[in-house]
Amino acid sequence: MSASEPFFITTPIYYVNDVPHIGHAYTSIACDVISRFMRLAGRDVKFLTGTDEHGQKVEKSAEKYALPPQEFTDKTSAVFFKMMQTLNISNDDFIRTTEGRHKEAVRHFWSKLVESGDIYLGKYAGWYSIRDEAFYSETELTEDGLAPTGAPVEWVEEPSYFFKLSKWQDKLLEHYENHPEFIIPESRRNEVISFVKSGLIDLSVSRTSFSWGIQVPGNEEHVIYVWLDALTNYIAALGYPDKDNQYKKYWPASAHVVGKDILRFHAVYWPAFLMAAGLDLPRSIVAHGWWTNEGQKISKSLGNVIDPFTLVEEFGLDQVRYFLMREVTFGNDGNFSKENLISRNNSELANKIGNLLQRTSSFVFKHCNESVPPVLTSYVGEAYNTPLLIDILSIQQQNIVAMEAFQINKVLDNIIHISEQANIYIDKEAPWALKNTDTVKMHQVLYNLLESLRFIGIMLQPFVPDSASKILDQLNVPSSQRSFSHLTKEYALKPSSPLMQPSPIFPRFEK
Repeated sequence: MSASEPFFITTPIYYVNDVPHIGHAYTSIACDVISRFMRLAGRDVKFLTGTDEHGQKVEKSAEKYALPPQEFTDKTSAVFFKMMQTLNISNDDFIRTTEGRHKEAVRHFWSKLVESGDIYLGKYAGWYSIRDEAFYSETELTEDGLAPTGAPVEWVEEPSYFFKLSKWQDKLLEHYENHPEFIIPESRRNEVISFVKSGLIDLSVSRTSFSWGIQVPGNEEHVIYVWLDALTNYIAALGYPDKDNQYKKYWPASAHVVGKDILRFHAVYWPAFLMAAGLDLPRSIVAHGWWTNEGQKISKSLGNVIDPFTLVEEFGLDQVRYFLMREVTFGNDGNFSKENLISRNNSELANKIGNLLQRTSSFVFKHCNESVPPVLTSYVGEAYNTPLLIDILSIQQQNIVAMEAFQINKVLDNIIHISEQANIYIDKEAPWALKNTDTVKMHQVLYNLLESLRFIGIMLQPFVPDSASKILDQLNVPSSQRSFSHLTKEYALKPSSPLMQPSPIFPRFEK
């Protein structure tokens, strides 16, 4: 990808009949990390999130609380908005499907599907899951008569508009074949191809049995299917149907990041809708796995749902962000464990990075007049020819490649590798011993270490923004010199420039 190419990334819009949990937090933090990384790499980023507020499930939840649906969604959407602030999510927009801009986009999108001849009126008779807001065929039900997700289903018969999904089967398979990056990771891509090859049937895209939703233009007895409504948010936030401004700049999306449970909607229905409307398809649908809690499946009935607000309060924001991004290879399932969170924090943030910073900066502050070591100006160039800094420079390029492939965990692997190499280097060179024998070499060793820490601080910013900022503050790196383009010798720390008073950044947790 070109650094000049805009980057548009989205979370799914979160369904408001529930409270935020670790899954919502994980997706939001992952998108935030990718967004911050791309901004630091010089990309023009638009990062969208929001809430999905229509549908039968929301209508039933509002009834349960004896609230009008709009009042119910106003309250619940606000909690998701607060979660973004609590997790330090850097989204540029937050869209709600009850907003006027969204409704206008959905109605126009519907009309384009009608114009293309892809929507017709018929009658739906089949299995429907209110919890999943999804239709299932007989063959997809379990032996117990449940949806593949375990949700109960009910037999529904009602008049319905249908979308000619079957018409787009071959076009979808052709697109998957020609664009292997369209569905990430490959295992999920194979699942989707298998599903589509098994045969697509036309999709019911309206309901008459409830009223909370966007009415079908020209037939107000019908409400537009919540998934067709919800998916349109990605273009509604860009001003669609106006294609001249943000839409022209940011569409097609670079990445829709979703949980594996909603992959079918994004990788089958959404591209088919877009093809029918004559619009470009997103570049990648990136599906991640589910979390368990201490090895157990997370469910309300077990009472083990993980509240992100409580988690941050107990362990600290950056510690939670780091753990969720570090613990699992992005795309795979993960297990949340408090013991593992504590272990990751202590062994990596506290020991490998925090300890390196503390022992280096404290020694420098004490023995180099509270300043960057006074190496010769000519040495700065030489420092970049040392094995330590050569290794670091190669890793910086590896990280760009890894993040463009959404390998978040690989980027963190590389950053931790730098800290490990720097810790080996400080132990081997022993600047405390050089203090009495060779102060010139001592200054050079310390300078190399501080430069390594500058790289670590800049690279860590997407993951632990507050803590990384404190690292760079201690090194007195100007706020205008903290992008990836500044990871060169031209922006290296200036010899004898003042440092800030060292203070611990990553405290250890007691188990």
